[in-house]
Amino acid sequence: MGTARRQRRADRGAADVSKTNLFYYFASKDEIYVGVLKRLLADWLAPLEALDPQADPIRAIGDYVRLKMEMSRDEPRSSRLFCLEIVQGAPMIGEELRTSLKALVDRKAGVIRAWSDAGKIAPVDPHHLIFMIWAATQHYADFSAQVEAITGRTLDDQKFFEDATENVLRVVLGALSPQRAADPA
Repeated sequence: MGTARRQRRADRGAADVSKTNLFYYFASKDEIYVGVLKRLLADWLAPLEALDPQADPIRAIGDYVRLKMEMSRDEPRSSRLFCLEIVQGAPMIGEELRTSLKALVDRKAGVIRAWSDAGKIAPVDPHHLIFMIWAATQHYADFSAQVEAITGRTLDDQKFFEDATENVLRVVLGALSPQRAADPA
């Protein structure tokens, strides 16, 4: 296969769909962009959706943090694209955020609140916990240039990835330890 043809195939991506065929399914570039953002949102929220109310909360939240760190390592461009949309005020997917995202986060906040009420984790505002996990994990993708400038390393470095993940876990899970709730400050 010629170099030009290989490049055209690479430019079209894994789907190997021409622009003509792509616009058969989507009415505009904006519609494609919204579709991409919705897919990214679904992918990034799948680990939150999987948060099981019957699971051990420390293990479940730890698994969630690990998955979010893996996503930041494996899909940083996706995270940055989504971040860009949010920083601009979510002009294309604001409605999606106010409806399906809000419903999911409220549902999972209820799970976290139930764990807290049952004394399985220290008292915490579940919405703020979710925001902190997003901020801590996605920072490594969204601000990778800053992380690399300061540390000289990225999440592609396995040791750095493990150290970063362990530190985020230590901070988040340490704060949620049920013993913290019993210990006077």
